[in-house]
Amino acid sequence: MNDTNAPSLRRTIVRSLAVGIVFGIVLVKSEAVSWFRIQEMFRFQGFHMFGLLGSAIATGMLSIAVMRRFGLGGLGGDVQVGKKESRGLNRHYWMGGTVFGLGWGLLGACPGPIYAMIGTGASVFLVALASALVGVWTYAALRPRLPHF
Repeated sequence: MNDTNAPSLRRTIVRSLAVGIVFGIVLVKSEAVSWFRIQEMFRFQGFHMFGLLGSAIATGMLSIAVMRRFGLGGLGGDVQVGKKESRGLNRHYWMGGTVFGLGWGLLGACPGPIYAMIGTGASVFLVALASALVGVWTYAALRPRLPHF
């Protein structure tokens, strides 16, 4: 890395950390990281998380529609949202989704907000973070031998 890119890299890191901190606060305030809310959802005992996830899906759909309509990209302008290829129902998606859902239900946490959970003082999620990292490293080691479709 040369010195001319250092300020740009620092700005990018600071912006990313700021967005991450704000996102973590939103997750905590909306109770998206609440173990009880997550368990309530998986037991079909409450609407809170379903409403939260539904509104996130609707927001994402609207955002992508606007980005496609006006040809917008990401914050740096380098990401374009294109049409997704239809691949039909693929058993690999079902298997991956099932494993992800089982892990989410057993742990009581989606991988995304693990940092926010740790930030709220739930130090038991350090074990979840360590396990997630081991899973990522295992996947990286096995990736050349795995089928990718």
